[in-house]
Amino acid sequence: MLYLPADMEIPAALQKLSRECKVRVEHLPMIIRGPGEVTRNKIQPPGLLYLQNSYVVPGGRFNEMYGWDSYFIIRGLLREGRVDLARGMVENFFFEIEHYGAVLTANRTYYLTRSQPPFLSSMIVAVYEAEKTRGKEDSSWLARAYRHANRDYEMWVRPPHLAGTTGLSRYYDFGEGPVPEGLHDEAGYYHDVLAFFLKQKKQSPYLEESEHFESLQHPEYSLQLCDDVASKADSKCRLVKYVALSPEYYKGDRSMRESGFDISFRFGPYGAETHHFAPVCLNSLLYKTETDMEKISAWLKDTQAAAQWHQRAEKRKEIMQNLLWNPQGGLFFDYDFQTEKLSSYQYATTFYPLWVGLATEAQADSVAKNLHLFEQEGGVAMSTQETGVQWDYPYGWAPIQLLAVEGLRRYGYNAEADRISDKFLSMVLANFSRDGNIREKYNVVTDSSNIKLAEGYRDNIIGFGWTNGVFLELLNGLPPDRRNRLGDTSIAR
Repeated sequence: MLYLPADMEIPAALQKLSRECKVRVEHLPMIIRGPGEVTRNKIQPPGLLYLQNSYVVPGGRFNEMYGWDSYFIIRGLLREGRVDLARGMVENFFFEIEHYGAVLTANRTYYLTRSQPPFLSSMIVAVYEAEKTRGKEDSSWLARAYRHANRDYEMWVRPPHLAGTTGLSRYYDFGEGPVPEGLHDEAGYYHDVLAFFLKQKKQSPYLEESEHFESLQHPEYSLQLCDDVASKADSKCRLVKYVALSPEYYKGDRSMRESGFDISFRFGPYGAETHHFAPVCLNSLLYKTETDMEKISAWLKDTQAAAQWHQRAEKRKEIMQNLLWNPQGGLFFDYDFQTEKLSSYQYATTFYPLWVGLATEAQADSVAKNLHLFEQEGGVAMSTQETGVQWDYPYGWAPIQLLAVEGLRRYGYNAEADRISDKFLSMVLANFSRDGNIREKYNVVTDSSNIKLAEGYRDNIIGFGWTNGVFLELLNGLPPDRRNRLGDTSIAR
């Protein structure tokens, strides 16, 4: 099933595709001008959203163009000289903004309610600079890119994406209830989450109860609670009430998925409190967007706009320095703006402020000295907490390795950056030598792509777009002598 924008004619190529490949082509039922205009189950059956240009998918079940995956894929494409393909992917994001309201998690109808971490300006700058080195300086394309990046930025700095009155932003999905992709790919997940909160044996905003099934707002994953004494006596359930996950839980769950870190306990158990936090990662990326837009404005010779972007970046940096830095912990942490408390959950997104350049020299030094909290045999682990889910310890993901390495290099910690690069590259090579494939994620403690997850989708997908792109970038960043030794040492491991 392939959907076109409501006001777009069917291209000839799609007519041919429809005839020869039996692809059903339909128009969306409405013109979409902004994020969240299409809510839950409004488009049936669900399907793929049309994009104008070719794109690289992550791999396996992820056979669409993803939001933040694409930045790391584009880095790899540019490293390999595939500039036209990379530029086409960036233009696909322009198309999404124009016709689907935002940069989406991916181009599927059920992702029309949420975005992903904002890397668009980073993609634009990377492609523009790559084209410039080839002698192609397209200022008209850059001006068009600026307009779309500005529209993407505006979504993040107005309600409901504002983190209270902090001046920072939060993740927030416009949809309600269980996510459609979770119904298909994460068998039993919501029942397991429901059981977890029930076992806490205390009142929770993430549960709703009723004597009547039909009065539950989201009964899809409800459980029956029985009178235990009576049930044991006659082996039958004497129903007391129904219990289900609440709308408040589902808002947190959906917002966690917009963050890209699905699933982690960083924002409370199963990410249930994601929408209560001003996250280090998101606000670092918005700071980078502001500095990128300052740079683009200067390229376009708009000094007034450049000055405005500079002021925005400086303001965000000041707020982040005040709210998100813990001098005692020596790391950046997320801020719960509802309780007005800094989180204590040690997480690898502490490297984002180094990557974007907003950390002070002293802060970067503290983060580098605390690298040991995350560093393992295969690189950087996501957290120091083993929760059984894929975005926590002991798992490591390619994009975080790149951001950590480049952040450390930015502040002069080259020995640490080389060591992390060497560890991750060696692990990927050793697993490739054994299995003949590249994976989505790795257990960086055991140096293995063979992983066992307690929750979420439990597969380790083969492909894998961002691992491939990051591998090339980390390899290129190593000193030549270390790069040349890499193959033999990793296979020996």
